[in-house]
Amino acid sequence: MKERFFSTLLTVQGWFGWLPPNVVSLFVLAVLGAAVAGVTGLILRRGLARVPGRRRSGSFIRTSAVSLRFPAQLAVASVAMIVTIPALEMSPRLAGPIAHLLAVCIVLSLGLSLGRSARLAASLYIEQIDAAGDNHEENILGRKHLTQVRLLQRIAGALIAVLTIGAALMTFEPVRQYGLSLLASAGAASIVVGFAARSVLTNLIAGAQIAVTQPIRMGDMIAFNGDWTWVEEINSTFVVLRAWDKRRRIIPLSYFLDNPFENWTYNSAELIGAVYLYLDFLAPVERIRKKLEGIVEACPDWNGKDFSVQVGDANDRTIMIRITAGARTAVRSWDLRCAIREQIIVWIRDNCPEAFPQARFSAHASTQDYPHCVQLTDGPQGAPVHP
Repeated sequence: MKERFFSTLLTVQGWFGWLPPNVVSLFVLAVLGAAVAGVTGLILRRGLARVPGRRRSGSFIRTSAVSLRFPAQLAVASVAMIVTIPALEMSPRLAGPIAHLLAVCIVLSLGLSLGRSARLAASLYIEQIDAAGDNHEENILGRKHLTQVRLLQRIAGALIAVLTIGAALMTFEPVRQYGLSLLASAGAASIVVGFAARSVLTNLIAGAQIAVTQPIRMGDMIAFNGDWTWVEEINSTFVVLRAWDKRRRIIPLSYFLDNPFENWTYNSAELIGAVYLYLDFLAPVERIRKKLEGIVEACPDWNGKDFSVQVGDANDRTIMIRITAGARTAVRSWDLRCAIREQIIVWIRDNCPEAFPQARFSAHASTQDYPHCVQLTDGPQGAPVHP
């Protein structure tokens, strides 16, 4: 079969005998590579990409065929052209560089295939996590796996890119000799590279630590510099925090290992919020407590577990009533607290306005010094008493 293939190539070259041999060889090589690449793409597109079935295996095969089609075409066509070069009438000065270029294409196609495979596997796993989690904010385990998969996928992609480029460069003789000379002075080179790329290496190592220990996860709510922020993206060297007003903050990964911060969704998304009311001493605490129970129980944001009403403080003018109520997420906790404030203020205004803080004063004067003045004191509701 090999001899028949070579004889066919020679016959095709004979059809273009009026052209220089190198030109004919390059033309035949290009046509052969294009044909092999087209056939490979046709097989992947018409065959594997149309595998029937909705199960996980069928979906994985179809997605893999679409994602890996280009690197597969490049690798198969390069191999076919390398095998064909000895059968062509091509000068050694031209055949050597072309074979070298095709070998580099094979290395790059393999690296591209590995990178796309890692990204494809991560995407399929993330889809399963999203399908399994009903509530993204409360699905702590799902967000944990999501953070690990994305960080590891980015680290794997960076390593594959470095190794692929290094393998491609090592096919060149001058670069290979330079690499061997670097190995001889590895100690000094490692020190220089370490100082030059200290920040990059620090964040890469911090990314690996965060993937394992997970002080933050995708979707976590973090109190950062007095703002509510959500972890929108975790890259290999930095984290994107989205504030409540859509601002984005870019923070190095090493910050979350070197500085303390508040993670409001570390073990659970539930949060207990507090509302403070400053009322007069005449406020009917028991009536207010019963009304607050009805307000909280009727609110859909309440988690049904945490609730209390207590007189937390008092001074010479007012008392402070603290209302605590739990919600399933921090955002719902904010909405719950706003609803409590709005409804209880309206109820106090309509039913017991004397509960609002009042200003009292008392003026005393001596009748001996001021015979025309009498002592003035407050009435029970703070109104002055006149003679």
